[in-house]
Amino acid sequence: MAPRTRKSAASPSRASEPNGDAPPPVPPKDDAAAVVNVDALLAPVPGEEREEVKVNNASATDMKHACDDALKRFLSRPDLFKQIHTHTDVRLALGWLSVLVAGATGLYGWRVPFEQSKPGVWAGVIVYVVLTVVQTLYAYFVEGDIVFVGKRKTFDKRIVTERITITSRTVPSTPQSAPKYALGLAYVRSASGGKTLLGKGRAHEERAYTEFFDARGVMDQERFERWLAGVVGRVMDGKAQ
Repeated sequence: MAPRTRKSAASPSRASEPNGDAPPPVPPKDDAAAVVNVDALLAPVPGEEREEVKVNNASATDMKHACDDALKRFLSRPDLFKQIHTHTDVRLALGWLSVLVAGATGLYGWRVPFEQSKPGVWAGVIVYVVLTVVQTLYAYFVEGDIVFVGKRKTFDKRIVTERITITSRTVPSTPQSAPKYALGLAYVRSASGGKTLLGKGRAHEERAYTEFFDARGVMDQERFERWLAGVVGRVMDGKAQ
């Protein structure tokens, strides 16, 4: 019987040798690259897309309303947040309901004899007063100074929901300073339908109205948007508490 011979180890194949013509290996995917740059999202709107905003610069109320409107226009852009109108819808529903009750009560009192209509009219008046009081209490205690509530959904390996709530108020003037526009922001980033908290932030900022309105009352919208973008960007990046 012929003796067994030991097979030598196979030499490496040519396929395993590096090939200069082969494309380089794909680097590992950077998860941060999948996240949309916050600064790019919050870039101010080009000047040609704006309409001039002019108010009475002697009225802090007019300047606040102009800033509130500019804030809503800027943050409710399609690539940013979708504005949630819950507070406005509730107030409108209560208001329209009270109007309908008042109209129905008046019509009932006109169609039915006076003595016979007294109970129904009294009931209508009471319901109208209750609805009016509820609307006032809701606006004062629930809505408060809230001017914008926005929601945004993105996909980063899972559905991520971002929600931002912004309040605004006017800081009265003093002998040393002009009236100021003050913002309060609360930001929450979550997943799994709000069950998993990914991040949150709060911020409070204020600027004098004179920084956004000139002597004629014309609003510098680009400057306002740059300031607003900086505040919102810090909150979304988790750099503000």
